[in-house]
Order: sequence, then C-alpha cells, then structure tokens
Amino acid sequence: MLIGYGQVNHRDDVDPATSSVEPVDLMVAAARQATEARVLESLDSVRVVHVLSAHYRNPGQLLGERLNARDFTSSYSSIGGNTPQSLVSQACLDIQQGRAGVVLISGAETWRTRIALKSTGNRLTWTLQDETVPMPQVAGADVPMAGDAEIRIKLDRPAYVYPLFEQALRIASGASVDDHRRRVGELWSRFNAVAVNNPNAWIRTPMSADEICRPGPQNRMISWPYTKLMNSNNMVDQGAALILTSVEQASRLRVPAERWVYPQAGADAHDTFAIAERAQLHQSPAIRIAGGRALELAGLGIDEVDHVDLYSCFPSAVQVAANELGLPLDDADRPLTVTGGLTFAGGPWSNYVTHSIATMAELLVANPGRRGLITANGGYLTKHSIGVYGTEPPSSFRWEDAQPLVDREPTRDGPVQWEGIGTVEAWTTPFSREGQPEKAFVAVRTSGGARTLGVITDPASAEATVFEDIAGAKVAISTDGSATLR
Repeated sequence: MLIGYGQVNHRDDVDPATSSVEPVDLMVAAARQATEARVLESLDSVRVVHVLSAHYRNPGQLLGERLNARDFTSSYSSIGGNTPQSLVSQACLDIQQGRAGVVLISGAETWRTRIALKSTGNRLTWTLQDETVPMPQVAGADVPMAGDAEIRIKLDRPAYVYPLFEQALRIASGASVDDHRRRVGELWSRFNAVAVNNPNAWIRTPMSADEICRPGPQNRMISWPYTKLMNSNNMVDQGAALILTSVEQASRLRVPAERWVYPQAGADAHDTFAIAERAQLHQSPAIRIAGGRALELAGLGIDEVDHVDLYSCFPSAVQVAANELGLPLDDADRPLTVTGGLTFAGGPWSNYVTHSIATMAELLVANPGRRGLITANGGYLTKHSIGVYGTEPPSSFRWEDAQPLVDREPTRDGPVQWEGIGTVEAWTTPFSREGQPEKAFVAVRTSGGARTLGVITDPASAEATVFEDIAGAKVAISTDGSATLR
C-alpha cells in the first residue's frame, strides 16, 4: 500500500552563471515531503523513473544515499509514461511476495532549467558517479516507437501522431472541423479548471476554450488541429515520490493509518507498436481490455469509480481512453483528471503518472471510502498501465498481464511501400515556428482496405489541408511515401 506521496515544483529563475537544480535534488525533496526521515532510512528498494534531462549512471543508488537509506537495492525504468503505474503494480507484487519491504518510486525532470541554460550557451550539470558504482537493474523494456512506414516519412514524434488520432476521432464522430475543435477546446478548458485548483500544477492561470484553441503569439499552432496549449508541457522542473510497504511494516514504522492508500488492482497491455497496423486510429483495444480487467480484478464497474485521471498528453489520448472505458467527457461531478493534465499540471516526460498517483492518493485520503482510477500511456497510445486505488484494503492486490487478450484483437495490414490511389483516412499538418504549414502527414486507405502512410510536401497543398476537410479525398501515393491530393 501507499504510505507516502510527495510532489515538488522548482520555479526559481535560472542563473546560468551558477550551478542549477538537478533531477535528483527534486527527487530528494519529493521523498522528504512524502514521509519522515526514519521511514526513508528503512528503504530497501529505490526505483527511479527514466530521466531525460540528466544522465546518471545509477540514479537510484544516488537517491538512496542522499536519503540515508542503510541497505537497499536500486533499479531504473525504461522510457514511457506508462512506467510509474507499472512500477507501482510491480512493487505491490514484490511486497506481497516478500521480495521487498519498503519501496521508493521516484522521478524528476529539470527540462525547463536545461533548456534555459542551453539558450545562454551553458549546460545543465548533475552529480557524476564513477565506474565503481554498479549499473542498475532495468525494469521494463524499451519498445519501438514506430514501424518502418512511420520512420520512412518521418512521422516520428508525439506532436505529429496524436493530432492524426484527433482527426480520426473527428471523422469517426461525423462532426465538422469547427464543431470538433470547439468540443476539444471545452474538454481542455475543463482540465485547465482542475489545474487552477491544484497547488502542484505548473500552470494555474484560468483559460477559456477559445483561448486554448485560438492560435496566437503565445499559443502557436504546432500541428493542425493542435495549438501549443493542446500539447504536453515538458518545460517544467518537477519531481514526485511514492512510498509503498505492507500493513505490518507501516504499523512498525508508526505511519498513521489515515495516510494509507491501497492499490486495489492493476493491468498492463500494449497496442501494436506500428501505428499503421492498428485496426482503427481512433481506438485502443489495449485500454479497453486492460482497463476492463483492472476494474474486474478490483470488483468494480466504471460507474463505481469516484475519481479518474486519464493520461492526457494530448486531447486525443483522453478521448480514446474515455471512449474505451465508457466515461463521459463532460461529467461535471467526475472530471477526467485530478491534476489538470500534462498541459497544465505539467508533463515531465515519463514521470507524469507519479504525480497523478500522488494527487489521487491525497484526494482519496481526504475522502475516505472513495475509489480512483489511473491510466498511464507510453509511446503513441502504445503501452498502457491501469491502476485502481482506494482507502479500504482489498482482500489482496491483484494484477494481470492483459496482452494475451489484446493479441486476439484484429489489426490492419500496413504496407510500408505502396503505390496507387487511395482515400484519406486522417491527417495532420505540422506548422513552422513562423506559423506556416510545412507539410501534411496522411493516413491512407488502399482500395483493398489496407492502410499506408504518406506525406504531402507541396506547400500550397499542405496549406489547403488546414482550410479544407479532406477526409475521404483521393490521394496518390508513391513508393517513397510522397503523397499528392487529386
């Protein structure tokens, strides 16, 4: 169970002439906020979420030493926003089966500081560990972010892929471009409203749906239809920490029972690694199946869950997850986030869900008897980890690998090379920093029902994809992936 949960934001202005904050500093601060020093000294396992802004040899070892833990092992996660929830589930299993006693899960990023220093010709510095420090055990495996079809046309970043999913959602719903953008803006304004009331959120300025949707000098278009305020915000210095142990050990450590939060159940699964091979671009069988199994293992239906935090790197991720889990987008009594999401609460690369779990724990402790659902997502709606939490102890924590069930789901043939005339299934149009459409990525259905991917490089045609609804339009694809509207 969770007995400690802490979060920190570092907002000091960066002075490039002096040494600045490093990720382990924030992990230490979050851990000390999470629990008392005597609990930290009893840690026997320190597990760190992948850090992007600094490169430590063994961050878990360094963190444990800084916290004065006496005898502990350390591990380090693979990359992905799914990893914090996966680490919690694994810690519960390890504690349950006697492989660990008191576990710290922590992560932090100082990307804001790193970029600020870089802009002045300086570099972020962090504690160096020599080669006598053992390398950590790696928890989880890195998987391909995309297949050959995506790599060939450089459809290679979340800021391109998630707006492609957004168009697929709109087209499947039958909504007009303007109506759909309005609905998405309203969804994101509700996330913003939660962040305004979250003391740990990075952006707490109230924003309307129109302010979020409307491009402007401080809110440039990134990739149509997403402005900057519809993207995950990684320009943060944030850290979070979770402490888990057994009831017996918590009692020995004299942790007050009113601080205890029980992970009830969990499940993990992944969708196809290659985007082109997914049966539908607006769906996620892995979220539907893993989410359903986690709820079943906890003995709950979705309507019995009181608080929800859906992974919110982009609006399409929230909509897909809500559709798959049977959650309404606009329930005022049950918002789809407890933090405000990765745009407003902060998107510290792989570590957001450590924050969402900490926030969920605080909310549940303040409202005993309620239950919470956490979803975590890595890649391009690829890797998923689901957790159910509550203040009442379950008969036992239960977890399932739902992948065998997901593997039974249909996929789609995605030929890497294809030449011919197809129809536009979905698209997105990346913009330059100067506000000009640069190109357009298109997902194209072939006459045989397969999917291929292409890129429109003609500037005039790319601009047309912003002002025209090209869903179902004919497009010529060449074997090199270049595409031309017909």
